[in-house]
Amino acid sequence: MTTLEQPRTAAPPAVGRLVDQFERGLDAPICLTWELTYACNLACVHCLSSSGKRDPRELSTEQCKAIIDELQRMQVFYVNIGGGEPTVRPDFWEIVDYATDHQVGVKFSTNGLRITPEVAARLAASDYVDVQISLDGATAEVNDAVRGAGSFDMAVRALENLRDAGFADAKISVVMTRQNVAQLDEFKALADRYNATLRITRLRPSGRGADVWDDLHPLPAQQRELYDWLVAHGDRVLTGDSFFHLSAFSSGAGSGASGPGVSGAGSGLPGLNLCGAGRVVCLIDPVGDVYACPFAIHENFLAGNITTTDGGFQEIWQRSDLFTSLREPQSAGACTSCNHYDACRGGCMAAKFFTGLPMDGPDPECVQGYGESLLAGERSKPTANKDHSRGVPLQLMTRPPESPPSRDCDENPLAGFTATLATGCSSSNCC
Repeated sequence: MTTLEQPRTAAPPAVGRLVDQFERGLDAPICLTWELTYACNLACVHCLSSSGKRDPRELSTEQCKAIIDELQRMQVFYVNIGGGEPTVRPDFWEIVDYATDHQVGVKFSTNGLRITPEVAARLAASDYVDVQISLDGATAEVNDAVRGAGSFDMAVRALENLRDAGFADAKISVVMTRQNVAQLDEFKALADRYNATLRITRLRPSGRGADVWDDLHPLPAQQRELYDWLVAHGDRVLTGDSFFHLSAFSSGAGSGASGPGVSGAGSGLPGLNLCGAGRVVCLIDPVGDVYACPFAIHENFLAGNITTTDGGFQEIWQRSDLFTSLREPQSAGACTSCNHYDACRGGCMAAKFFTGLPMDGPDPECVQGYGESLLAGERSKPTANKDHSRGVPLQLMTRPPESPPSRDCDENPLAGFTATLATGCSSSNCC
């Protein structure tokens, strides 16, 4: 009698932790930040790209569209457009429309300069564009000290216009500083008032931020305050995985560092807890240079230029020497023996680099205090290799009606403006 052998069921392939898969890199970035211009009407003291003046080598409209075509082929879901102030580019809306028409969603960050009622209505009619309004203080006093006089009122006016137009779920994007940690509840109330979502990010010592980091970054006790607040409210607040260095508070002995009964003790923060530089994130700058991370605009983290690399962005992302090396197992160095390493993975690459700490050492804001001793010692901080801020006034600007458009904005996007709080330049000749 012949017996039929039952077909064998193949064992499912072993699947490791998601973080382990992301550590080896993906075929396309999850989050692609694209700075369209360095031109800006503000000169925020912590600007990561040292923005202010337009770079005359800025990518043309057609070059930008070619990049979008490539991102569509790579199936990049969305891009996070920034600057500078991206809306000062005369072709900004043309680029946004081209992206959404080619199935590439757009999230753009703005200081609110050009979010007029008309623009807000246009945005409310789109399903593929998200807006982040930058605000670094819940009051004008705190915000304007960092972002410039009048910038709080400008941002709030933009939020009002978006709310009144029926725009769904704008974001209020806050860089956390020593001065605004105590305003977290006020930020949340502000977001609720304008039917928006609060998004908070970490202050990095890059760009102009390197010059003010020592004075602005939250103190150790404030880091704990921030962590506890996120544990309590994080389900309604976005962080973009920005605070994975705080995750060591939730592991082992670190949970009790502030004593028993601390809110959130023993609880972790959502996210990958991984430095995604060159693995899941990267940056394209206004001239087509591709960097490993939006917070690491330095020649040490430059992977290539889209306009000069055969194969363009895809070749750089998938095969550049820098990104390939970042996807290899990294040395944990001095952090190897720390019980909290699996929680924080040694922290932020850019934060270590721009504060002059060893790349295989602890984060400068290590919650176990290991970074503090290194910051107190001898260290050599690298200098930024790009500065677009010189000659840019801090005040908000508008052009008087009798003043004709000027091509001087090739050097300074605000050339010929007078210092008053208004809606900014509307000339199609201005950059």
